Amino acid sequence: MLILGLNMFHADASAVIVRDGEVVFAIAEERLNRIKHFGGFPSLAIEACLRSVGASITDIDHVAVGQDSDANLAKKVQYTAANPAKIVNLIRLRQRKQRSRDVRSLIAQALHTDPKQLRFREHHLEHHIAHIASAYYCSPWEKAAGFSYDGSGDFVSTMMARCEGNEIEVLKRVFLPHSLGTFYTMICDFIGYNKYGDEGKVMGLAPYGKDTFCKPISEIVRLTQDGFQLNLKYFQPLGSNQGMEIRDDGTVSLARHYSEQMVKLFGEPRGAEAELSQRDMDLAFAMQQRFEETCFHLLKELYEKVKVSNLAMAGGCALNSVANGNLFFNTPFKQTWIQPAAGDEGLAIGAALHTYHSVLKRPRAYVMKHSYLGPEFSETEIEAALNQAGLQYRKMEREPLLDFVAAEIKRGNVVGWFQGRMEWGPRALGNRSILAHPGLPNMKDVLNARIKRREWFRPFAPSILVERQSEYFEHDHPSPFMLHVYKIRPEKRAELCAVNHVDNTGRLQTVSRDENPLYYDLIGAFARMTGIPVLLNTSFNENEPIVCKPEEAIDCFKRTRMDVLAIGPYFVSKNQNRSEETGG
Repeated sequence: MLILGLNMFHADASAVIVRDGEVVFAIAEERLNRIKHFGGFPSLAIEACLRSVGASITDIDHVAVGQDSDANLAKKVQYTAANPAKIVNLIRLRQRKQRSRDVRSLIAQALHTDPKQLRFREHHLEHHIAHIASAYYCSPWEKAAGFSYDGSGDFVSTMMARCEGNEIEVLKRVFLPHSLGTFYTMICDFIGYNKYGDEGKVMGLAPYGKDTFCKPISEIVRLTQDGFQLNLKYFQPLGSNQGMEIRDDGTVSLARHYSEQMVKLFGEPRGAEAELSQRDMDLAFAMQQRFEETCFHLLKELYEKVKVSNLAMAGGCALNSVANGNLFFNTPFKQTWIQPAAGDEGLAIGAALHTYHSVLKRPRAYVMKHSYLGPEFSETEIEAALNQAGLQYRKMEREPLLDFVAAEIKRGNVVGWFQGRMEWGPRALGNRSILAHPGLPNMKDVLNARIKRREWFRPFAPSILVERQSEYFEHDHPSPFMLHVYKIRPEKRAELCAVNHVDNTGRLQTVSRDENPLYYDLIGAFARMTGIPVLLNTSFNENEPIVCKPEEAIDCFKRTRMDVLAIGPYFVSKNQNRSEETGG
């Protein structure tokens, strides 16, 4: 049985293919069309899914979409009745959503197929149920608490559920306009980070702030006996786009979120290009603190409802790795399962697996043990790309390649590492990564100046051998998808100075040999040379979607001041290709 899962006409459009209950391929459209957070129809991703299993669209049995414009209709009508000035906006929103209902025509048009030949059954699943499904059905558990939170989806911002066996029982919804994701985005917008996806950047800024504004910020998000409420006078009224617009070309833009009340209380908003002030850092600090307080308040409520210590969590806010690390100290939950594409691209997996398990009642057997669900490329394809680029290269056996690359990193060189299948989700996890020494004091500045060109305050991540985690970090819950931040032990902070953030934390990736044997052995080779079982790992890109194809990796290598490229079994040195270098 083949099920195609889709996230479409929503940020981070994506497609996945599930074969007999197993996720065999998954990809976001942005990796193929190179438009970051693309929010249109994922036609290229659908084609890639079909190629991966050698199928045509006429072979697909079911298509599942992680949104349902008919969900929570009564609440939408209730809101409109209470806000008659918004009725035109909400009608427009519903009209836009309706185009996602005609999946058959959209697929037929994109794949140049006669709609009459398509035999699949179509399923639409409410946004937050799809999020919870994406975590729970990929987990190893038969019973868990389900939690999803983000800006909005199908008029809901937060959902709690009881997950058991094949079923997800919704226990609670928090409806718009109250949204913890909207709160986070509003503060980011006010301090000049007003692009979709900037929230992750500001999480890294928060530790530079002080508690100056914690009290006034706590008045913007008020904790209540049954959850939380936003103080709406600080926000723009809920409009037709619910704060986000997908343009006709699929690009995503955010509407202004803050009201004049924010200006009265905190002064003029920061412009995107203006210098960061202490006020901006203090607002980021207070925002992160209130976000965590509210999250933990909700999770304690959820635990009381289900009394299970396993937490399956998703939604864009589940990418807040600081909160994910701290929840173990602030809630009764002992284990979390957060699949690597916890944001909206993960809706495609949730919808597909929900169809298989909950709708079709098929038994559970699949567990997501790694994130490497994207395309891979043959040696022939890689070699052709290297030749086309005019680069000199050496082909090496596995062990010499690992030793060569580890030695380059030990010397302080920056390595582009392109191996195997591309990762699913927003993090580079050792197959489309830029790697460097975690213990060189200047390495963060080197990476930013020569390659990444990111904001000075953003940290880089450590990849650590899983069995060595407790030696270096103050918590031992694994983090295979780089979705937890933990304190680095005091005696190890100098050794990891390039990945030790200002608050002495690291957003770590734990690496096991079962998940990624090649990357595990590279870290092991570096550990034998240096005594450090950790590599600095950042995504293989330069202000663009993470590279997918060999040509994109080679182009990034050539135009930046990367020292070495290890692409498949091929080793490329910038020193031997100086005439090819175009970066500064």
